[in-house]
Amino acid sequence: MVELIFLGTGGAVATAERDNTSYVLDGGDRYSLVDCSGSVMGKLRRAGLDPLRLGFLFITHVHPDHVFGLPSLIHSLFLEEGLIKLYGSPETVRFCGELLDLFHLREPKIKMRVEFIPLAPGREFALEGSTRVTAFRVPHSPASLGYHFILGEGNRELVCTGDTPPAADVFDRARGKDFLVHDCSAPERFFEMVPVLRTMHTSALELGRRAQDAGVQGLIPCHFFGEVDYPFSDIEGEIRAHYTGRLILPRDLMRITLAE
Repeated sequence: MVELIFLGTGGAVATAERDNTSYVLDGGDRYSLVDCSGSVMGKLRRAGLDPLRLGFLFITHVHPDHVFGLPSLIHSLFLEEGLIKLYGSPETVRFCGELLDLFHLREPKIKMRVEFIPLAPGREFALEGSTRVTAFRVPHSPASLGYHFILGEGNRELVCTGDTPPAADVFDRARGKDFLVHDCSAPERFFEMVPVLRTMHTSALELGRRAQDAGVQGLIPCHFFGEVDYPFSDIEGEIRAHYTGRLILPRDLMRITLAE
């Protein structure tokens, strides 16, 4: 079985109900974590996940709400012998190494080691077992990457965008795929009020329209803004204005089965 476990579902401003977005793929001996925000150690334990099974870390970009938990995570594990492989763009992995160095977390006394692996977009690689991953460019920041996972022997496909505006290349990547985890920052009216948001993020209305056009089979919106007030039913209503496929609205610590 392959599960997706959300440690957080919110945007840059966390709320009492939603921490910054990050999530775990559990489908093998070791977990994959996409982005590293907040108290990862505490959230892994609240989700019933063993932190020592964390083997792979995929960073989408280096905005604070996606990487600020990294030093705390490695510091929490510094007495444990192990290796975490950290993937991202060359700019991202360099930044993450410098971030750990600020706290002296790559010194010999730190038993949990981090291997930094820069990725070139479009090149597929094997992760663990039969799982394969391809990074692709995302137009949120110059070094942003999304990740396309092909999961295990069943070849279920999961596309994860990180923060992104509604880009044609991203939805071409997600076309017909089993699951798409995509930025869905707020209802459309906030994008009408602040049009510059369209250059960085995606509204619920636009996400539903694009996902329907791309034939996405299972849509998982996330990165919900916490700095503006709206009923969460607006997110579902706007997506459903166009999208007729399987819609999963995640909550923090929610488990989603991707493959049996």
